[in-house]
Amino acid sequence: MTLAVLARCWGRRGELSAFPLGGSVERYRGLRRVYLFSSAEAAPFEIERVWLHRGRLIFKFRGVDSISQAERLQGAEVRVPRAERAEAPPGEYYHSDLAGCEVVERGTGERLGVVAGWQECGAAALLEVERAGTEEPLLVPFARAICVEIDLQARRILVELPEGLKELNSP
Repeated sequence: MTLAVLARCWGRRGELSAFPLGGSVERYRGLRRVYLFSSAEAAPFEIERVWLHRGRLIFKFRGVDSISQAERLQGAEVRVPRAERAEAPPGEYYHSDLAGCEVVERGTGERLGVVAGWQECGAAALLEVERAGTEEPLLVPFARAICVEIDLQARRILVELPEGLKELNSP
């Protein structure tokens, strides 16, 4: 399961900034060993330290001690096996757990589609809901006022869409 994507080098000692894929920084602090995936290659890495700086995670991996070593890891996905990941606190979800969930409008019971992706864009992230018969996803703000019930066991998200949202996302 992907927890973050490594971005740019940070500092001169081999640290890398990363885009977290959901949840608070506490979720990452307990990690000791992860797998970095880049272009179909996977390698285990031990984490020396992880911290938050201006909304981004900063990773320091054991044995990565220079900018040139860190540059080779840019763009890699930081993954852990599902069995080893920390449990998400109540009300928080891993992106990978939401992928594939059916999105249903609570008031009408209308099936809107299936979560296919996630976009970070300011205050509330957007769920990319893949709809039958169109290539354009329905973008649904991932906010408690809109995603009113999330049932991971049933693989279903009930939503109460603001008036006009479906029309804004129509092709």
